[in-house]
Amino acid sequence: MDKSVNFALIGAAGYIAPRHMKAIKDTGNNLVAAVDKNDSVGIIDSHFPDAAFFTEFERFDRFIDKLKRKNNGSQIDLVSICSPNYLHDAHMRFGLRAGADVICEKPLVLNPWNIDGLQEIEKDTGQKVNTILQLRVHPSIIALREKIRSSKLDKKCEVDLTYITSRGKWYLHSWKGDESKSGGIATNIGVHFYDMLYFIFGELQGNVVHYKSATKSAGYLEYENARVRWFLSIDYNDVPDDVKATGQRTYRSITCDGEEIEFSGGFTDLHTISYQEILAGRGFGLEENRVAIKTVADIRNQTPLGLVGEYHPFLNSVNRFDKEA
Repeated sequence: MDKSVNFALIGAAGYIAPRHMKAIKDTGNNLVAAVDKNDSVGIIDSHFPDAAFFTEFERFDRFIDKLKRKNNGSQIDLVSICSPNYLHDAHMRFGLRAGADVICEKPLVLNPWNIDGLQEIEKDTGQKVNTILQLRVHPSIIALREKIRSSKLDKKCEVDLTYITSRGKWYLHSWKGDESKSGGIATNIGVHFYDMLYFIFGELQGNVVHYKSATKSAGYLEYENARVRWFLSIDYNDVPDDVKATGQRTYRSITCDGEEIEFSGGFTDLHTISYQEILAGRGFGLEENRVAIKTVADIRNQTPLGLVGEYHPFLNSVNRFDKEA
């Protein structure tokens, strides 16, 4: 784009909002207004100290509407959405109807049918929804996808996905601990991994859940080119002992046929790269999200099978499995 773009941001006090603020600034654009019911948003001063800020959505709505009327059209070009998962659908609808395009954090929505409704509003308004699928722009992931797609595989890749990101007691008391609001562990911390797997390995062919609790989930996914055992957790007790010994509280591992897929680096600027792609007209829209959203919705609604079939080996160490499953 030749001119700077005006942004509004919903969910300014959230964990991910600073990455969006940085991306807006890094791409040479302006944050005009932000809203959050919480006022712990001093981070704005580091990026856009002159941005209008609201703790009441109604006043934010009125501000956006006044800008639109004053300028005979929307002065807000893009609305970035960093609010809790269950509010994404409503906030995207607001942005589209305000005459702006939208950039929404993961997960786009909690259920696949929400995508259909948003597509109708896109048609009605002429505006577009973009989403942050940051792993799709990670150089290592792109390289692996190209390798898989160009290879003549005689069998499916055997993949183990393990992601443990320790969270304190606050987590289950927040909206993230409410499955109706967050979608549960698989949705909240796993949706971008499921999108990555689909992006790399092709069409999803099978989805089985072995275990599910408030703090962890595990199952098996089969794709066109891969068989995937996955384990996700926010419980520090699941971190391997050798990793704990180094003082780390997070463990991430993705292996393909026993070989580690290394993509630990390169995460710092993925939001900025995502914004650059969106502003250049190469963003990922609603339909690109459908498989991952259907995946997490199916995981959420399945009854776990227990320790049968192709289950992740970390389940052997989960305490009180039979009681929690």
